[in-house]
Amino acid sequence: MNETKPFRRAHSAALRFLSYRARSKSEVRTRLRRRFPPPLVEQVLDALTERSLINDVQFANQWRETRTSVSPRSAWAIKRELVAKGVDRDVATQAVADVDDEEGAYRAGLKHAGPLDKADPTTFKRRLLGYLQRRGFADSVSRRTIDRLWNERIGTDLE
Repeated sequence: MNETKPFRRAHSAALRFLSYRARSKSEVRTRLRRRFPPPLVEQVLDALTERSLINDVQFANQWRETRTSVSPRSAWAIKRELVAKGVDRDVATQAVADVDDEEGAYRAGLKHAGPLDKADPTTFKRRLLGYLQRRGFADSVSRRTIDRLWNERIGTDLE
């Protein structure tokens, strides 16, 4: 490992950036290039990768876990977020391979349906459909989820 003063400064900056949450290699590269020359940035990235402090596969899996449990999104939306963060498309695809959109849409819809308990069927459907679509769920998945939530709440089919 290079132990020059610029290397230590760049390495410390990277560790500080990583201390808040896991990051993709691309995110760290972009951040470090604001202050340090590209060859030095690559040396730091190599050192961090060698010590497993940066690992895009682990990052992608952790991101997927967080998104599916805390703020449900569709597999498509999670993959899009990962690619935007600089994760390789194949790694992102592998990370979301086991995401269940039906279950995610249901959990997301369940959270959002609470305030709509006094809404008429049309308003309930319209608002929930928009909410689920903004989270990347397909129309077919969203509509099945809305029907399921309405039936659980009211006990009748949506019109």
